[in-house]
Amino acid sequence: MTRRPTFPAPTLLPRAPLRLEAPPPAAAPGMRLLVLGMNYAPEPVGVAIYTTGLAEGLAACGHAVTVVSATPWYPAWAPMPGHGRGWSAREERGVQVIRCPHPIPARPTAARRILQQASWAAAASPPLLARALRGVDAVLAVAPAALAAPAALAAARLAGVPAWLHVQDFEAEAAFGAGLIDSRGRAGRLAARAALRFEAGLLRRFDRVSAISPAMRAKLAAKGVPPGRIRELRNWAEDSIRPLPGPSPYRREWGLEGRRVALYSGNLGAKQGLGLVLEAARRLAGRPGLEDLVFVICGEGPGMARLRAEGGDLPNLALRPLQPMNRLGDLLGLADLHLLPQVAGAADLVLPSKLANMLASGRPVAATAAEGTQLAAEVAGCGLVTPPGEAAAFAEAIAALAAAPRMRAALGEAARARALARWDRASAIASAELELRAMAAAGRGAPAPSVFGPPARAAPFEEPALPAARLARRG
Repeated sequence: MTRRPTFPAPTLLPRAPLRLEAPPPAAAPGMRLLVLGMNYAPEPVGVAIYTTGLAEGLAACGHAVTVVSATPWYPAWAPMPGHGRGWSAREERGVQVIRCPHPIPARPTAARRILQQASWAAAASPPLLARALRGVDAVLAVAPAALAAPAALAAARLAGVPAWLHVQDFEAEAAFGAGLIDSRGRAGRLAARAALRFEAGLLRRFDRVSAISPAMRAKLAAKGVPPGRIRELRNWAEDSIRPLPGPSPYRREWGLEGRRVALYSGNLGAKQGLGLVLEAARRLAGRPGLEDLVFVICGEGPGMARLRAEGGDLPNLALRPLQPMNRLGDLLGLADLHLLPQVAGAADLVLPSKLANMLASGRPVAATAAEGTQLAAEVAGCGLVTPPGEAAAFAEAIAALAAAPRMRAALGEAARARALARWDRASAIASAELELRAMAAAGRGAPAPSVFGPPARAAPFEEPALPAARLARRG
């Protein structure tokens, strides 16, 4: 029997109150910070946005920030025009950025992704260690790519400073859960066990480990990271994203005037479950009362060719390339409702970064997530949630939102309020700066156990003080 989507009564969250800051303390000296992250600007989506924003935000606070990254390649899985493929170093918006080469697989299988990450880790290690020898106060690594995290740990130990690993997603589990790596059979089970054991051991060796949601934070603890080392560092909604006062310019440019739009925008990869969007579009094509509903999928990635092949016959489907970052507000404002499918195996292993901007746009979300997961909790009251993989239920949720403008307006208002309350950029950067200062002041903690040893004894839990938001309420 097809499970019906749940239609919760819209809960309007109060607008985030204006917080008045205490007088600022005397300026503290700037820190020398070393950041390792494979994805960085000008890559326009995903982890790159947040690593770049954090590095530039810390630099704007007066810190000397060096980022060791990769030559840009994502989400097209191709060299980015105008950027070389070798080593380079230059200052970008107040940040010293060192780029390192790596192979870019045209067809990104699991084995080729591992080779890509390993090659980049090897290329990034010499400049990372050289910079550490010149003196730093803390080292921050961003996962993905976790295969390079040992190099960041080595750099921190070489410099005698603390090491922080920020987990944007649990790569190994997500890969096995989404079917990117086959864990069936004896060899598959052994590979999965080895990968997860390596990941857990690596996590326990860092002085701080953070994640982007409460559920991911709990997973860190389940993997043996002492609670006293765990922090939550959220992604954020872009300040420029807000409800549009009128129709999006994209409606005229793309010939969508007078039509209801269900929009998916972002990476087109395996974890996104975009086959469910195609199936929902197929089920709703020509349905009475929804003749003007169009599904717009906008993005880049290895899944675009499959979408064209499998959805080319759908009259209510429009495929568009990824749009410039400076037009993201117009793009998200095109939607009457946003689509956020996710495969079941990715639940609580990653909280989709695109959700924050969806909410900030003031539009409701139709998502797929199992009950009790972090994604379901984030969308509750701001949209409709159906079980992963159930195309019929997902289609009915989309149809219900499309047919109910009052419900869309109420859920959209709640979505905007939630973005302001939970996904604030200034608060996230201020929290990271506060934690880095505490780490630098305390110095490196006691050595963690061997990668293959038992988990460290949990330190007393210490919830970090969160600074007040540094921006007035955004409208």
